[in-house]
Amino acid sequence: MREEERRHHTNKKHKRMTKRQRMRKRRRRLFVIECFALVFLVAFLFAWLKLGLINFDRLGLIAANNLDDKTKEMLEGYTTIAFFGVDNRSNGEYESGNSDSIMICNIDNETKEVKVLSLYRDTTLEVDGDGKYYKCNYAYNHGGPKEAIEMMNRNLDLNIQDYVAVDFNALVEAIDAVGGVEITLTQQEIDVMNEKGYMGEVAYVTGHMDEVVTLSPGTQTVNGVVATAYCRIRNTAGDDFARAERQRTVLTQLIQKAQTASFSELNDLIDGVFPKISTSLSLKQMLGLASAMKDYQLVDTCGFPFSMSAADWDEAGKKVVVPCTLSGNVTALYQYLYNEPDYKPTETVQSISSYIESETGLDESDAVDYGYGPEQAESE
Repeated sequence: MREEERRHHTNKKHKRMTKRQRMRKRRRRLFVIECFALVFLVAFLFAWLKLGLINFDRLGLIAANNLDDKTKEMLEGYTTIAFFGVDNRSNGEYESGNSDSIMICNIDNETKEVKVLSLYRDTTLEVDGDGKYYKCNYAYNHGGPKEAIEMMNRNLDLNIQDYVAVDFNALVEAIDAVGGVEITLTQQEIDVMNEKGYMGEVAYVTGHMDEVVTLSPGTQTVNGVVATAYCRIRNTAGDDFARAERQRTVLTQLIQKAQTASFSELNDLIDGVFPKISTSLSLKQMLGLASAMKDYQLVDTCGFPFSMSAADWDEAGKKVVVPCTLSGNVTALYQYLYNEPDYKPTETVQSISSYIESETGLDESDAVDYGYGPEQAESE
């Protein structure tokens, strides 16, 4: 009985609405729908125009070692991207050049936790797939991003398919767009920057001569030119280990500031940086990563190899960083990036590891603690 009364009441209510009122109500609904559609369209066009500034470089299928099905399934839970900082003294050219910064950015797709690993550029590895052993930054300089990624996959049992490359200009623009980054400078670091002319060179190459400043020791917020010059410092205690740590320090600061940046700052960041990067990521992938930017947490940064020793190796020609051993380091890499403590490296990695060990005579017992192990990143 109550249901019949309810229907009767509803029918009376509809009868009381005139045809004009019903048309007006329908138009309001259509207006709301059109507004949402317009907002979505504007947002999509904004993203399309901004991402259209990027130099997209599809590399095709990147070779990787023969990983077992269990490992492949595990890796699908992560997004792992190679990041290259190219020092070629010529902005906008990414096909070759010295990859002074080689990083692996690893994102847990479920938790959005991010870890960043620096591959020390002087690490001796198999660099070309034809049995040449040399410092690992040789691969990018002689074969561009594709050969560099395949070098990383071959030596580290990874399955990286995408990369992002930036040069001096991109880093300077990014740091300036977020209002600078905070670093702690020592007098020794300032002296090296001045003696080597790092600030002047970065400023000249990027066209930011007005950002060359006089520095004093201590913690301070610095502009893009100073921060980029700071990332290049090598001739201090710690050599390349310390340089890679400086690069991760600046990157950590940049990520944290970008996550809290205003819309206008983000717009400046995009306009300044996007035209100056090269990537194999597709437009769809970029939009997916951008949509989750606020959820990412940079939880840790570290250098690789974990266990290593510096040595003179005639085949490489110069002093190099030797993994002690490569197989052991790859097992530790899987523990660090993928929380997999029992990973057994492929035969390819074991073969490379055995060759390096036999040629250098260095094994786990020869590893030296240089004081640049994992460090927790401050995430807010």
